Amino acid sequence: MEYTHLGRTGLSVSRLCLGTMNFGPETSENDSHAIMDTAHERGINFFDTANVYGWKQGEGITEQIVGRWFAKGGGRRDKTVLATKLYGSMSDWPNDTHLSALNIRRACDASLKRLQTDHIDLYQMHHIDRYTPWEEIWQAMEVLVAQGKIVYVGSSNFAGWNIAQAQEAAKARHFVGLVSEQSLYNLSERSVELEVAPACRAYGLGLIPWSPLGGGLLGGILRKQREGRSASDRMQERLAERRADVEAYEAFCDELSEQPSDVGLAWLLHQPVVTAPIIGPRTLQQLEGAQRALEITLDDKALARLDELFPGPGDQAPEAYAW
Repeated sequence: MEYTHLGRTGLSVSRLCLGTMNFGPETSENDSHAIMDTAHERGINFFDTANVYGWKQGEGITEQIVGRWFAKGGGRRDKTVLATKLYGSMSDWPNDTHLSALNIRRACDASLKRLQTDHIDLYQMHHIDRYTPWEEIWQAMEVLVAQGKIVYVGSSNFAGWNIAQAQEAAKARHFVGLVSEQSLYNLSERSVELEVAPACRAYGLGLIPWSPLGGGLLGGILRKQREGRSASDRMQERLAERRADVEAYEAFCDELSEQPSDVGLAWLLHQPVVTAPIIGPRTLQQLEGAQRALEITLDDKALARLDELFPGPGDQAPEAYAW
């Protein structure tokens, strides 16, 4: 396994991040535990979850599964850089959602309990809160750091200017602020290259891509269809819109003698601002398969071809659309 620092911090994390969103809804607890054990065996030390995962309001099912795995001992917690998130609604009561100081305090304590740990390594805001002032957010986060309940703070689904807002407010308080941003980023969706990725570079944030394979669009969907495997209605619609691109992509992966999913992950790993794509395996086989991406080197010619197949904005803003 390869390791890198998370943004400008001294924290070392694996180049692949284990996403746990499927634990509970798609993957049984026993299988989830086996996947996490295997991830450690393969050197993956960076795990990502969220209080809303499990998709039963207020229950935090996925965090509970991870917590019971930690409770097995054997150094599981100490070997893990644990990231979780808050923002989504955990009840029908108005203060159990978003980023008020009250909810930050309550949500953190609840996650700690479910995860059966005394601290969260990376506490991430799952979405920008347009109504809570940064002074309130940062004061609440500073208290959690001082209490030893969290170590670092990250964001998710922030715009570039939201990152700038957050960091300038943190700087005024002499606080570290954000160390990472978790964004939708893959070959077929490159909007973050306009402003989010440049903001991450400027402020020293590690970029953590979610949905690195476009929900399956880049995961060999045409091959799977030929093998008789079906896709969701939503994915069928996306494939219909971009079928020519996907056909050309899978043909290029054949030329490289690599699996489409591995090439998609490898492309992200070649982007300098990316710390670790989040892989969300439902099975052990999917976890094992993702390891190959770390071994793939894409030369300039291959990267240029991928840019032709899935062109991004062309540059950061404003050069992408002005001069």
